[in-house]
Amino acid sequence: MYVQVNGAQTYCYTGGKPFDAAKPTVVFIHGVLNDHSVWALQSRYMANHGWNVLAVDLPGHSKSAGEAPASVEQAADFVGALLDALGIQQAALVGHSWGSLIALEAAARLGTRISHLVLVGTAYPMKVSPALIEASQTHPEQAMRMVNVFSRNTLAPPSGAGMWVYGAGMALGRRVLRSNPQVNVFHRGFVACDSYAQGEQAIAAIQCPVLFALGTHDQMTSPRAAQNLIQAARAAGKTLQVVHLPAGHNQMTEAPDETLMAVRDFLARPMLN
Repeated sequence: MYVQVNGAQTYCYTGGKPFDAAKPTVVFIHGVLNDHSVWALQSRYMANHGWNVLAVDLPGHSKSAGEAPASVEQAADFVGALLDALGIQQAALVGHSWGSLIALEAAARLGTRISHLVLVGTAYPMKVSPALIEASQTHPEQAMRMVNVFSRNTLAPPSGAGMWVYGAGMALGRRVLRSNPQVNVFHRGFVACDSYAQGEQAIAAIQCPVLFALGTHDQMTSPRAAQNLIQAARAAGKTLQVVHLPAGHNQMTEAPDETLMAVRDFLARPMLN
């Protein structure tokens, strides 16, 4: 489904079901050099079990036009504009990696409009190696290989999606990078992650329950790197849950069923009024 957001065509995958704003809505937000397709299993399941699904391509990524966000804050503003464009009064946000920071910042800004917040493969601060930031600009193919090695716990998960996740990750990264000839979204996304400095303020400002879904073997955003946010959420008295998934950084494809069940069960909690 395409929707006009901030004057640009934005693509949202709806899980094979027509958009219905009367249903509870969940927005899935991808990470750097990804798009809506990383949520294939989770979005289709939720769409077939009573949820209105919007698995978005961020602006300037894959099927979405517009200027690729240069910061977490810009991307969070886009999420609010997307909800406005579709007349959605309340939604759950599920974000992976960079998308988790976007979801966090959007939840802080949108207050009670966000019913649930799910942070998959998150960290704060989400610092990126200077060498990797440079390589993403000067040698993107090499940087993609580095990311796909360190992002993976296994080259072929024994169950679930049943795909060669390394090869699929490389193909996806190339497709997303080539979808925007004007901007290197690989480099821009990494810089946005590295420079985001509002995580503790954002987690204190959210007004919804939050789920941390962390990969036990994640080398990109290790479970330890999420502890600052978890402790800040607890200190602020937030309702939170922490789930450890048997996966590396790409939880949605390496542990698709476990990731889905964690999201599904968390979203089954009562929505805010």
